[in-house]
Amino acid sequence: MSWLSSFFSWLGEFFGTAANWSGPGGIPMRLLEHLEFSALALALAVVIAVPVGLLIGHTGRGEVIVVVSANLARALPTLGLLVMFVLLLGTASIWPVIIPLVLLSVPPILVNTYEGIRGVDPELRDAAYGMGLRGGQVLTRALVPVALPLILLGCRLSAIQVVATTTVAAYTGLGGLGRYVIDGFATKDYASVVGGSVLIVLFALVVQILFALAQRVAVSPGVSQRQKIR
Repeated sequence: MSWLSSFFSWLGEFFGTAANWSGPGGIPMRLLEHLEFSALALALAVVIAVPVGLLIGHTGRGEVIVVVSANLARALPTLGLLVMFVLLLGTASIWPVIIPLVLLSVPPILVNTYEGIRGVDPELRDAAYGMGLRGGQVLTRALVPVALPLILLGCRLSAIQVVATTTVAAYTGLGGLGRYVIDGFATKDYASVVGGSVLIVLFALVVQILFALAQRVAVSPGVSQRQKIR
């Protein structure tokens, strides 16, 4: 059990050091940086992927984009993509890191949005048209509410991926919680490695909880009940 005692010893050392709670390299600032990078990348991915997924799912046109997107999500090497953009665009701004984060975040949202819309019962679609709704009204009033659980699932998957990838992005000089892990390994400061890792795990858990709460608030009880029956 020596590894366990070492773990808690490093954890206590990291969180018990006053210097880790202040300054540009302190926990609050690193946490804020991680949040800013993750939120920006996820927001841009949502703005890009949700409208495209809704359009393709509703019209059935451009389905090859979804297939290609799903395959790219499995094929793209995370760290390689980050390093490539940093080498191409430099480090004068955060965009060389944000762009690959967005590219990695788009596929889960796009695929789940598309699948959510295409998976709606055709009878519901026909009923909406029968009530006099047309085009965008059918999409927004009938299809999206039913597909919302899958859309939120895609956003949650992307959010977790962004949190993890933002950690890896510290290799390229980006701030955030990943700095504790990367710098800690470089200097053999294992207290920082352990503390940073715990913070990242806690951050990811908070993201999971927030999306679970969002789904409970945003999804209609009728839709949730219907999914449980299935």
